Amino acid sequence: MDASERAATGKAARAGAPRSSHAEWEAGPGREDPVAILERQAETRVPDLVPIRHARMATSPFAFFRGAAAVMAADLARTPASGLRVQACGDAHLANFGAFASPARRLVFDLNDFDETLPGPWEWDVKRLAASFAIAGRENGFKRKQRRRAVLEAARSYRTAMREFGSRTNLDLWYARLDVESVLGEIEAEAKLAKRVRRGVAKARGKDRMRALDRLTENVDGELRFRADPPLIVPVEQLLPPDDAGRFERAMRTVLGHYRESLPGDRRHLFDGYRFRHLAHKVVGVGSVGTRSWVILLTGADDRDPLFLQAKEAPPSVLERHAGASGFENQGQRVVEGQRLMQSASDIFLGWCRSPGMDERPRDFCIRQLWDWKRSADVERMTPHALELYARICGWTLARAHARSGDRVAIGAYLGRGDSFERALAAFAEAYADQSERDHAALVEAIAGGRVEARDA
Repeated sequence: MDASERAATGKAARAGAPRSSHAEWEAGPGREDPVAILERQAETRVPDLVPIRHARMATSPFAFFRGAAAVMAADLARTPASGLRVQACGDAHLANFGAFASPARRLVFDLNDFDETLPGPWEWDVKRLAASFAIAGRENGFKRKQRRRAVLEAARSYRTAMREFGSRTNLDLWYARLDVESVLGEIEAEAKLAKRVRRGVAKARGKDRMRALDRLTENVDGELRFRADPPLIVPVEQLLPPDDAGRFERAMRTVLGHYRESLPGDRRHLFDGYRFRHLAHKVVGVGSVGTRSWVILLTGADDRDPLFLQAKEAPPSVLERHAGASGFENQGQRVVEGQRLMQSASDIFLGWCRSPGMDERPRDFCIRQLWDWKRSADVERMTPHALELYARICGWTLARAHARSGDRVAIGAYLGRGDSFERALAAFAEAYADQSERDHAALVEAIAGGRVEARDA
């Protein structure tokens, strides 16, 4: 179809899902118990770590929201959608954006969590992003009008960016990215904010493999080893008897060979210059707690030439029940392919494999570097104005990610030139923030009543 036909398709989608309909949210009598959804997820996770997940989610409504992607996926499946699909992130809340190093060694801003990525309605990601601003604003004590401005800015930025991308060539879109330095240029007039962002940039550049070497490892009898920090980091020899630990490490070397095959040829050559040294289990995130996650230490020329990899279990996306199964047989490949499609620049060591676990059950993993100039926004310290600025860059970034896979002309035409969609999203975000508070209270009650266990790390 030419551009005019694609635009007509987008406008026609308004008949089935008017832009104002996106304001709607009502739990309804058929809504699944949110705690039951968390319990179902816990069935496939490491039992000893599930209480840590519950404890982290119980700390606040925003912490609950971060870990409740599966809960919101079930809710979003009941909301209006235009029928236009993209490669969705599946968990596009504001804390899953951040800065990291591109292969060109520039600090870029982008989505940085793709555990749930899957083709699906573009609206689901935008609604999760909008709700996250409303919930984070409440947590910061912002007034309703201040929260509304941030949500409106995120939705407006998404709409205008999508329409702009619709007029660009395919290659122009593919090359589009947001360097952190360009963000700094836009906020120079905001002296305090710019100073804080510059401090964050400096910290990001310091969070690299050499810092990981100093912070996470120690020398034991002349050998580099991960430093134990249970239950957050537990070396393999502390998880298993000596013979079993040795067998497991040998199996992991074989698994790394399979992972190597998922890399492009030049990256295989680079990877071949490193040798395996040690392995440890690591607890990560909020929603991911309980999934199997390993950190792997390799070294190149000598012990001061480390490579830290993180192998993170990739179960099926929480969107799968509602948007259809992945087209990839390996869930790690699902994550990697989705990330490469959505991100403007991805980790050079991004790959996947299938590995037998300590229980000898095969599981899929996504592998990437552990620390490579990574930095997330300090949302808790943001002023209302800073939250608005952050909403603008998140909205632009999400639109660019969606435009790479979806019909950007049709989506832009659906959204239109007016603010109907923004106003609807602002209403939805506040209504869903209320829902998230009720769900958080339900989890707290379930912990107090002994239905689910919670324990601090």
